[in-house]
Order: sequence, then structure tokens, then C-alpha cells
Amino acid sequence: MRPILILDTCVLVAGLRSSLGASHALLQMVGSDRFILGITNAVVLEYESVCKRLPAIFGYSDADIDQILDYWCRIGHCAAVRFRVRPAAHDPNDDRILEAAIATGSRWIVTHNVADLAAGAQRHGIEVLTPAEALRRLGN
Repeated sequence: MRPILILDTCVLVAGLRSSLGASHALLQMVGSDRFILGITNAVVLEYESVCKRLPAIFGYSDADIDQILDYWCRIGHCAAVRFRVRPAAHDPNDDRILEAAIATGSRWIVTHNVADLAAGAQRHGIEVLTPAEALRRLGN
């Protein structure tokens, strides 16, 4: 069975900023048979806000970002957040990522900020992995 995972916004930013590295490799795997992308409205809105705020860095237009996120919404495992766990993460801005993982039944949160999410995620049986570790576990 394919694992459901949540990509933290920092992984999206890193993967769009550079075509090298584990973050970009994970973005390339979205929609494959390797994992299911877990998403919630709050996470998609955060992705959109961050990506459209920094278009010069990414080299993507707003329309490109819309296409990526529309695709993710079509193929991802979408769920509604039914309860909040705030405050749970070291950084309050990371709570929506943890809530998305709980709502979607994700096994993993993939982030570059492992320390910020680890304690809150552990209480809910969710592992927090770096992109490189996620790739290793997915067999890459």
C-alpha cells in the first residue's frame, strides 16, 4: 500500500527553486505510484500564497502555480481538518501541516524543519522525515 505523506511548504519551495536534490525529486514523484500526496484546503492555500509571493525566485507564473496545485488537488488525498491540535509544533505556523497529516491519515510529514515538527507529530504517531530520508524509504 502506498504511504500518504504531507509535503511541508519548505519542501515545495526547495523543489521549485532547484532541479537538484531530494525536494525536487519528490515533486517529480507526485502523482506516481510511489506515494499519495495528502492535502487540505489550508495547506493548498499556504502553498499558493508562498509560491505566488516569490515568482521571480521560482521562474513560474501564477498560472503555472495554479496548474500545479490544481493537479495536486485532483490526484491527492484531500481531507477536511475536523479538529485542531494547536499549539503542537515548535513553530505555530507548522501546526497546519501537522493538522493536515492527521486529517489525511498521513504516515509521514516531509520537511527540512524536522525539529520543529517532531514532538507534535510523534504524539500522533506520524514520522517527520527529511526529503532525502523520504526518498530512501520510498526506494530511491
